[in-house]
Amino acid sequence: MTPDMAGMTTSGGEAFLFWVLAPLMVLAALGLLFVRRAVHAALCIVFVMVSLAIMYIASSAPFLGVVQVVVYTGAVMMLFLFVLMLVGVDASDSLTETIRGQRWIGLLLGLGLAVVLIGVVSQAAFRPGTPLTEDQVANPVGLARVLFGDYVLAMETVGVLLVTAAMGALMLTHRRRLEPKRTQRYVAEQRVKALPEGGTLTPLPAPGVYAQTNAMDVPALGPDGRPLEHSVSRVLRIRGQEKAAPASLVETGPAGEVSTVRTGTDGGEDA
Repeated sequence: MTPDMAGMTTSGGEAFLFWVLAPLMVLAALGLLFVRRAVHAALCIVFVMVSLAIMYIASSAPFLGVVQVVVYTGAVMMLFLFVLMLVGVDASDSLTETIRGQRWIGLLLGLGLAVVLIGVVSQAAFRPGTPLTEDQVANPVGLARVLFGDYVLAMETVGVLLVTAAMGALMLTHRRRLEPKRTQRYVAEQRVKALPEGGTLTPLPAPGVYAQTNAMDVPALGPDGRPLEHSVSRVLRIRGQEKAAPASLVETGPAGEVSTVRTGTDGGEDA
């Protein structure tokens, strides 16, 4: 062990925590490639982020752990989950290629990216870690001085990129309204227009209403005493089991309104 690493010792609890969480994090990361539902993929990302926060706190970096939970898990991922649950994502894959040869192009780009990453990792030199001194205690104030002092240009660039990405996502998901808003009045008007000719908005009258009998095969009588054929079931009409309505006598008043309806031939009832 080098003198610089003499003060960097790992306790048994930290090692146990690492070997418990690391395999689970790897499985959750692989779940992003194999799960079929977008909500399950988002939950896998949430598990990885929470596990990272636990490792940060175990490594004596509580500020990073809290930021990991509050910003990434609590804000960003919850936003993703709400969008997925409200908007929904179709799990079916389209097999139609809109750009000819796009699969081969994607495969070549993926292989090129893999070669670049392998080259960078193989050429990277990792220096041995050095423990923090008393003047280098990790705290939010020191972290803020480093980020907004030495790396202020990088932080501003990342902020501009995030704002640009949010605006781009807003523009891509916006769609122009092609039809009027489906209010309750609009839906009611469309249903009225969809009625067949001669249709009625109210429920059909029950058979036998105002007739001599309340049998299902006897048509009801309207306010003017005329039989309503549509009050009898279509099945009975097709079978020929519909009975004729009894004779009706309609008496009208001076203004022509219906005043009395007599049903039957001998001593019927008045309505």
